[in-house]
Amino acid sequence: MEKDLIIHKINDFLVDEFEVDADELQPEANLKEALELDSLDFVDLVVSVEENFDVKLVADDFVSIITLKNFYDFIEDKLN
Repeated sequence: MEKDLIIHKINDFLVDEFEVDADELQPEANLKEALELDSLDFVDLVVSVEENFDVKLVADDFVSIITLKNFYDFIEDKLN
């Protein structure tokens, strides 16, 4: 899957599932702050990723993910 398609798909479900303004979804934005995630939201995020990309994730996968760009890159790596 191409990177642009991955980013578009991620942004779409973030806007839909987490009611985030699309303008706030900049690659350098802090993932946790931009989405205002708490621990339960992380569970929702994992479920959304698994459903949208057919990949399995564990909590430790998110340890090194700080920015949205990190998140996009991580999903791209999982898919390839």
